[in-house]
Amino acid sequence: MAELELRRSLRFGDCDPSGIAYFPSYLDMLAGVLEEVFAAAGAPFPHLMRERGLGPPTARLEVEFRKPGFHGDELDWRVAVERLGRSSAEIRYEVRSRGEILWRARQTIVLTNLSTHKSTPWPDDIRDGLAKFMETHGDEIDPAA
Repeated sequence: MAELELRRSLRFGDCDPSGIAYFPSYLDMLAGVLEEVFAAAGAPFPHLMRERGLGPPTARLEVEFRKPGFHGDELDWRVAVERLGRSSAEIRYEVRSRGEILWRARQTIVLTNLSTHKSTPWPDDIRDGLAKFMETHGDEIDPAA
């Protein structure tokens, strides 16, 4: 599987008064990690949005929290593209710390034209860049989705 691996620290501002990660902070981190996925795919958000007039809003987000994260934890992120459709993509996230899975998420994004707010097909260069992070155990790019 061609995952992207990233590391983030769980900071004081990401936690509630007891020092446990506050779940909205995780979702804010997820948004930042998605931005890094696009940068690694050759389509950094500033270029994507300002110069190409495209954006990838979230259409669906499923999150499973398994264990608490604590202030000071190093969070190891594993990110993979599970499905790449005509204008959508499904991205899988796994977040670990101390060798244990803290939470997992599956996010569906849809590429949209920022002027019309309608879905638009992936340009070939962005599709190819995201395809670098496709899981390789039988999953295929689905151009019809």
